[in-house]
Amino acid sequence: MDASKVQDLLRFLSKDAKVPLASAMGNIPALQKANLNSPEEISKSNTKVLEELFKNDKIAKQVFNAAKRVSKKRGSSTDDTAISPQAKNNKSTLITKDATPYQIESRLCLPNSTASDDELRNIILVTNRAPLVLAFALCVLKYTMPEQPISSRLSLAQALVSANSQSKAISIGIQTERAAEEEGWGDGQPVVKVLGRGIRVLKRWDYDPQEGSPLQSASEEQEPNEIPVNEFIGSSNGDDNPEKTPPLWGIDLEAVRKSHSEATKSESKSGNKLPIFTAESARSYLIRSITRLEESKSPVKKSKSAPFMGDEQEKNVGHLLHAIDSVCFSWSTTLDRPDLDKRAWAWYLRVRPDVQSGAQGWGEKGQLRLSDILDLQRKP
Repeated sequence: MDASKVQDLLRFLSKDAKVPLASAMGNIPALQKANLNSPEEISKSNTKVLEELFKNDKIAKQVFNAAKRVSKKRGSSTDDTAISPQAKNNKSTLITKDATPYQIESRLCLPNSTASDDELRNIILVTNRAPLVLAFALCVLKYTMPEQPISSRLSLAQALVSANSQSKAISIGIQTERAAEEEGWGDGQPVVKVLGRGIRVLKRWDYDPQEGSPLQSASEEQEPNEIPVNEFIGSSNGDDNPEKTPPLWGIDLEAVRKSHSEATKSESKSGNKLPIFTAESARSYLIRSITRLEESKSPVKKSKSAPFMGDEQEKNVGHLLHAIDSVCFSWSTTLDRPDLDKRAWAWYLRVRPDVQSGAQGWGEKGQLRLSDILDLQRKP
């Protein structure tokens, strides 16, 4: 079995079936020997076979039920993309005032592709650099800050994009004044690293992303399309851990400067009423910024209905995130979190669209081959 299929099988075991990574890696040879090389093949097997392989009844059931879920999801789809039910039913991700934190997080779910690596290699997207930075940040945060819910990851990723855009605007002469962070507007606020850059954050101590979550039934009773909880509300560090990092917001320092005068600067620094990057706007920006090459050239693009175009855009984003996640996942067992964070920025620089870097090319779109991203995967 080639390396890409091994990675796909390992990703299925550790992410979909929730098998501990060490156990998943150790059982790959046994699964290969039994010709169980994919979720589809596993779903056609039975729990007794899996119990003999994993030597654990509970894990065997987890793997079998996860394989059935994944296989059913792929079989019922008319394309290669599986988008969460929450995302499909809430295209605009409108969040009502009475929504629970769990509902908020579920409505922010990002599309996910079930395409194989071979299928992804044939896809060429069209985008500019900022959305690609956002996508890389979202994927790497899942590994470097797994406790953060999707709302926080979107906010932190957008904060990184904004900071990079400010630096770029200054370097090419579009903006003449110093960045707000250089003027001290973020002083006193905590800092986290995202793709090697320090981002000022606001801690959300009163926010529990699991609030309002339905009771989780046994794994064999889960709905076929149910998303694993920690995919969007973050993994738990243990409620009794005093050093647990709470959910975070990325602070919009430029908005702080624009909305406050010098007389109230000290109040802004103290963290009172600080403007933040909202998760909804970050998600919307990513979805509308990625197109597929043949779609961008299509003369009938304008005649397509808005819902259809929304579906296509979500599929494109799903493919992109899946490709980047494959790279992060392949390195996650080798690199520690700080190194993975640094390496991800280097990966972005290698695959970013080749567009003009001067003022005339600011925001210009270019082609992005997903094969270039997949080539960054760690070789076994």
